[in-house]
Amino acid sequence: KLMVKNLTAHTRLDNHEKLCRIMQKQTHDKINLLALQISRLEKILIGAAALIMSGLGAALIQLLK
Repeated sequence: KLMVKNLTAHTRLDNHEKLCRIMQKQTHDKINLLALQISRLEKILIGAAALIMSGLGAALIQLLK
């Protein structure tokens, strides 16, 4: 009976470890996806800021003429 309990405990532990590995991989994949999305947003914001700055610079040049 002790062997059956040990086997059951080992099986449950193995199943739990497998589940943890699956969840860890899913979490890692989600983090990577979020990192890509953040990077894309940063590029968009930098481009928008550059566009605004160049527009303000052009307006300033026009005002100084």
